[in-house]
Amino acid sequence: MARRKGRVKDKWREKRWITVHAPDSFNNVPIAYVPITDDENAAGRVLEVTLYDILKGDPSQHQYKIYFQIDKVEGDKATTIFKRYEYSKEFLRSLVRRGSSKINFIVDIKTKDGYIFRIKLLALTHRQLNTSRQHALRLIARDVINKTIPEMTIDQFVQATCYSKINSDIMAAFKKVIRVRHVGLEKVKLIRTADKETKLLEA
Repeated sequence: MARRKGRVKDKWREKRWITVHAPDSFNNVPIAYVPITDDENAAGRVLEVTLYDILKGDPSQHQYKIYFQIDKVEGDKATTIFKRYEYSKEFLRSLVRRGSSKINFIVDIKTKDGYIFRIKLLALTHRQLNTSRQHALRLIARDVINKTIPEMTIDQFVQATCYSKINSDIMAAFKKVIRVRHVGLEKVKLIRTADKETKLLEA
């Protein structure tokens, strides 16, 4: 005799929908409407959007990807923290040209309120540069980053990153030495929150 099958659970009916909001640095605008099973499992979930999705401004903002991590769920709303920012692959490919130098460097930097970020800088020149000139540009960029970012809160830093303020400061410093075609933060990643920093200090 065939076994009677139990009732199949409809997992979607068990979920509830919440509105996910960007952090204070983006005025807490809603960025997604997502289903969750429970509050605990939702925390830590990472959502990808573009800068255009948030600002609805210039269509070129589609080329900048931003990742937010759900921090807390209260009722039908969720708050997030800024997790990562990076150029889209298509945008990166469009920047690279023959006959120019590509200059990269990576640095870890801490904001005034204790958040630590890993920054990958990208600079592209009009023509090829020798090693010593490339090194000189890296030193200039590092100097700008070390002077400005430690004076910023996380919200100021996120805005300066996404609205190209840091790029502009580095470009202005470069112009005193040589004209470059492009300067930008290719990737910015949160590697330690202020809370974790505090716990380490207390340990």
